[in-house]
Amino acid sequence: MSPAGQGGAAARLPYRRCVGVMLLNRDGLVFVGKRRGGQHDPDKMDYLWQMPQGGIDRNEDPLAAAKRELIEETGVRSVELLAEAPEWYCYDFPPEVLARTRSGKFAGQTQLWFAFRFTGDESEIDLAPPGHKPEFSEWRWARMSELPGMIVPFKRSVYDKVVRAFAHLAG
Repeated sequence: MSPAGQGGAAARLPYRRCVGVMLLNRDGLVFVGKRRGGQHDPDKMDYLWQMPQGGIDRNEDPLAAAKRELIEETGVRSVELLAEAPEWYCYDFPPEVLARTRSGKFAGQTQLWFAFRFTGDESEIDLAPPGHKPEFSEWRWARMSELPGMIVPFKRSVYDKVVRAFAHLAG
């Protein structure tokens, strides 16, 4: 896979395999977390919110990775699987991110997304579960249609695809 619009060394870098999680409450609203860091950069203030996501460990099944990432980032264990995206979605890191992300080893990420229904109580949500570095400073429920406008622009096309894939689950 070659990153679109990037030449040279970036064109030869692999994509990092990841999962993404759309966690929906009983009303069809989606969990979003406010990313830690970036609060002092006015250019990033509008794009600090995102859904849980993370890398797939070696020999790890993507569904198991999605459940693990959800626990690590939100503390949430009470879920039921609703849907899996029909394909992997990719995005490229812009040059400024490529230079500082994962030691420049990846051109971007390829993600398989899962939608889960949150079946627990909101008191279960813990942004700093024991043994894990917090990824989010706060959280809230958002309408699915809001999601693409909340994410950094270079990930927006993936969020558009995720919203289309799971639109039938919206509240």
